[in-house]
Amino acid sequence: MYMAPKTDITRADILPMEEFVKLRKDKRAEVVAVKKNRRVGVGPFCTFYFENYATMWWQIHEMLFIEKGGEEQVADELAAYAPLIPKGRELVATFMIEVDDAKRRPAVLAQLTNIDQTIVLEFGPHKVRAVPEDDAERNREDGKTSAVHFLRFPFTAEQVAAFRAPGTRVLLAIEHPNYGHIAVLPDAVRDSLAADFA
Repeated sequence: MYMAPKTDITRADILPMEEFVKLRKDKRAEVVAVKKNRRVGVGPFCTFYFENYATMWWQIHEMLFIEKGGEEQVADELAAYAPLIPKGRELVATFMIEVDDAKRRPAVLAQLTNIDQTIVLEFGPHKVRAVPEDDAERNREDGKTSAVHFLRFPFTAEQVAAFRAPGTRVLLAIEHPNYGHIAVLPDAVRDSLAADFA
């Protein structure tokens, strides 16, 4: 039986911390399994972590566990992470530019201004361009971009059907002049992301 994905998280979904602590080990294993087919590396530095209800539920609980801010912190975490749950006809990703060398990192980020506006999913005749979240300015006037971006990929009904079709070859492309790279989504990743559509 098909179960529509959860598209929102509310205060009612947040466990008391003493209950979460008891479940934490098992929940971590569940989330690791979920995330395994939601991560896509593109080129040498960029990684996309596609979010859903399970990944955001875990993120909120982990922040509460680590920071121990109690009830006052709950609303802040919900405000930060609830918008990253796909709402039915979209995919949502945390996009990270991961340069391990701290000395090299600023130079790389300085060359990638507006990279968040050059990302596209391609499958068959379809192109779904990423829309950066406008919660914060992630590209500075001096050209340096942030190492972390939040992206939405808005789909039409026709695009959802094409993406879901078994065997569909999906490319995730970065079309930045200083970082032109493409990755093919493995079938397991495409299947996992296809489940995000309500």
